[in-house]
Amino acid sequence: MNKPLSQEDIRKYNFNIWKLLIAGIVLFALFIVAVGFGFFGELPSFRDIEHPKSNQASEVITEDGKILGTYFVQNRSNVTYDQISPNVINALIATEDIRFKEHSGIDFKRTFTIFLYAIIGKKQGGSTITQQLALNLFSEEGRQKNFAKRILQKFQEWVIAVKLERNYTKEEIIVMYLNTVDFGNQAYGIKSAARVYFNTTPDKLTVSQAATLVGILKGISRYSPTRNPERALARRNTIMGLMVKADFLTEQDYEKQIEKPLGLRFSAATVNDGIAPYFRAVVKNDIKKLFLERSILKSDGTPYDLDRDGLKITTTINYEMQVYAEEAQKEYMKILQASFYDSWKGKNPFKGKEMQIEQGVKRSDRYKALQLEGKSDEEIKADFNTPTRLSIFTWRGNIDTLMKPIDSVRYYKLLLRNAMMAMDPQSGYVKAWVGGINYEHFKYDQVKMGTRQVGSTAKPFTYAVAIENGYSPCFSVLNEPVTIETPGSPPWTPRSSGTVPGYLTLQKALALSQNYIAAYLMKQVGPVAVATLAKKMGITSEVPAVPSIALGSFDASVYDMVGAYSVFANKGVWKKPTYILKIQDKNGVVLYNDTPIPVPALNEEVAYVMTRMLRGVITNGTGWRLAGKFGVTGPIGGKTGTTNANSDGWFMAITPQLAAGVWTGCEDRAFHFTSTRQGDGATTALPIYAGFMKRVYASKTLNMSKADFEPPKNGTTITFDCNQYQQQEQDTELDEKLGF
Repeated sequence: MNKPLSQEDIRKYNFNIWKLLIAGIVLFALFIVAVGFGFFGELPSFRDIEHPKSNQASEVITEDGKILGTYFVQNRSNVTYDQISPNVINALIATEDIRFKEHSGIDFKRTFTIFLYAIIGKKQGGSTITQQLALNLFSEEGRQKNFAKRILQKFQEWVIAVKLERNYTKEEIIVMYLNTVDFGNQAYGIKSAARVYFNTTPDKLTVSQAATLVGILKGISRYSPTRNPERALARRNTIMGLMVKADFLTEQDYEKQIEKPLGLRFSAATVNDGIAPYFRAVVKNDIKKLFLERSILKSDGTPYDLDRDGLKITTTINYEMQVYAEEAQKEYMKILQASFYDSWKGKNPFKGKEMQIEQGVKRSDRYKALQLEGKSDEEIKADFNTPTRLSIFTWRGNIDTLMKPIDSVRYYKLLLRNAMMAMDPQSGYVKAWVGGINYEHFKYDQVKMGTRQVGSTAKPFTYAVAIENGYSPCFSVLNEPVTIETPGSPPWTPRSSGTVPGYLTLQKALALSQNYIAAYLMKQVGPVAVATLAKKMGITSEVPAVPSIALGSFDASVYDMVGAYSVFANKGVWKKPTYILKIQDKNGVVLYNDTPIPVPALNEEVAYVMTRMLRGVITNGTGWRLAGKFGVTGPIGGKTGTTNANSDGWFMAITPQLAAGVWTGCEDRAFHFTSTRQGDGATTALPIYAGFMKRVYASKTLNMSKADFEPPKNGTTITFDCNQYQQQEQDTELDEKLGF
């Protein structure tokens, strides 16, 4: 029989229980203090709490404020509280932390109910939004899988959460959370998620859209709207139900919203996708060089990382013009590629070109990768002759096919490439940049990085020097072969096709791109003067002072050529083609800005006369198709260009508001059209410019003027009206006969 407990025993037991309880509380308090001091793993310092780090995408922005694309490791761009729809805030609080505005980082009521739910076999998350933020910001390893480590991590989250609550307002905490959380599909943060899933901005997210995005947070794969749309829809409706329960949504609105589909407007976030990928790649490389040259560093002395530091790069690109340029290219290059294949029908384009194919193999990524693996030349050759699964670019889209890698090299050798740039000649600002046909497959930028022989597009440099030396566009020259002798070099006599016999005015000779008359002018003015002018007009590649530069024997980039032609449109003043306006850090501090400096390159009167001559190319010369075939009318001057064997086709054009250049050709000059009729610049390059300008002139938002080039304010002394010129010539002859 048990002996009843005495009062003394009861007091003793109670005392021991209290001792154990107090000791437990003290030990727990000491444990939390130890966690806070980092005894169980380093915690963020006060400075880290004040300035939390997260990988933030850098944004490339157009002149009109639209995002061209981003550079990222994690595609994250931050927003402020007032840039987020209340629907997102309400959905998040209703789902993740209903007492968010009441607790101080730790919801003890919710924490202790976890154990009660566990007893009855239910699961409930105990982390507040602040604790989840702590995990996102300061745990590089993410949520621990090991139970013991996860328990310790949970207490560390408590400490960090309390520190966050002391240093930030509730609004700041919820914004930081929404800026750092992963929404899947390379969308980090609410701004990226809104753009990737719904092609909108966070402030415009509807109730159902907000609930869909918040639903992803429970499991980015399980509740992904793209991978598991049915689960995502059910989760969305559950969240809207929680919003009703929290009085954030009425029953009536709930009933309306659950009937709606997900309504995704999904656009995957990759650094290659989107418009202007070549331009964005060039900008990234330029900024790296710029920061290095100017020692532009972060406050802690470390270099900026464009993939992580959330820079904002404002460019001169006009979003609408960029879209038009890319559309024009895609539209016409499909047609041109078919024409190219047709020109080789029944012939072997690879005959005698074994060396070019071998070079193509050695330049390929596949060859370089096999070399790094230590493969011998024989093993690499065998690999290139073994059929394998390849993704091949076509103008109908990528095709996955079984093909020998050596055949893919041959296929790409026959694929036409194209590049285009347009700029405002008055400001120097680049408006559109198409560096190639497909950035995914062909990374090399052909606007600025690549140079090709410019052909007849160089003739205006020689004509400009001649006009500057007193020649009138109406001066007549017999169109016959010309030989130029240079000491120390063999005599140079250019060939000519499509020669128009008899005397031609310089205006007519330029319009019809006559080689003999360009050579005649070169003989009069000399190659040094022409090469000097080309360099003054912005050609950065080598322009040797030899007679053949009159016909464009030198190489130049589309970028340089457009800049040079802009001099004609800008009254003789060259402005370096500029495309980066401003670079800011993630806090809006300006790190760099740029304004082109005007550099006089050509007499204003001469520049104006050249605009008249270049307009003649379009109205009565090789550029007639612009208006005659494509219906593009306006104050447009231009020049076609075709190099030897039709390897390169060019078209350069100017209006008072836009200078542009287009180049088309194969990667390797050994591969080209078989006839000039199919492969000249008027056929391969001009139509793309036509497609671009047709869209530009039709745009109501761009409102492109069709006003003509302004003549010099003081008038012109050079006669370019040939009727007037002939009258002056006759008067002079008469005066000479009469002895005046």
